[in-house]
Amino acid sequence: MAKGDKKRALRGRAGRMKGGRGSGRATAGHVRLWGRHPVEAALKNPKRQHRKLWATREGIENLDGELPPDFPVEYADVQDLARLVAKDAPHQGLVLECEPLDATFLDEVADGDSARPILLLDQVTDPHNVGAILRSAAAFGAAAIVTQDRHAPPEGGVLAKSASGALETVPWVRVVNLARALDDLAQAGYWRIGMAGEADATLAETLTTGPIALVLGAEGEGLRHNIGQHCDTLARLPITSDIESLNVSNAAAIALYAVSTRGA
Repeated sequence: MAKGDKKRALRGRAGRMKGGRGSGRATAGHVRLWGRHPVEAALKNPKRQHRKLWATREGIENLDGELPPDFPVEYADVQDLARLVAKDAPHQGLVLECEPLDATFLDEVADGDSARPILLLDQVTDPHNVGAILRSAAAFGAAAIVTQDRHAPPEGGVLAKSASGALETVPWVRVVNLARALDDLAQAGYWRIGMAGEADATLAETLTTGPIALVLGAEGEGLRHNIGQHCDTLARLPITSDIESLNVSNAAAIALYAVSTRGA
């Protein structure tokens, strides 16, 4: 398939602080991030539009780099900042409200680079897990993660804190239909590997030299049958019988490492 045809196929998708304690809710339509690494990464991201930063003076001093002179900052104490974030969230003296990142489409990231796998998450809804997966995706050079619109957490402080800055660097594609996205990736030349504990083959046995799409299911339910049918093969990690399964974020990190070291 010609490169232009691949892109057309892939694009077819799809004073006192205000805010109650423990809510962590931003103004409607905006995203609230907290903690040094998420806030610092967001401030450095030219694609991120910022609204306001609440901070302690120590929090500002700990940032890597200086804020523009006209950046909207409201200084506050630790107790005030705690009212702006989720209960007991480690804000580290920094709370940033900003616009959500612009949508990313599959054709923008599926460039067929065999060194940069694409990671698809089948109904993984825990923001801690998705954030940790984003962090591993950044560490191992993944091209993007792909989730379904209605079965994935939104951008937010908990996810961004778990991602430790990777929310700003790893493209996140949201699609309406994950099975259709897998079909589009197949047309773009990707070998689709569904991670399933019941698979006969190990991941190492199923890896090829071309571009890879790894598919991981939710904890408990695992990969849905329909999604597994849209993969070229199923694979498992060779863990011992002492444990039934791995946390999905741990499994993602190991699978990404295996892809990055194939043939080494």
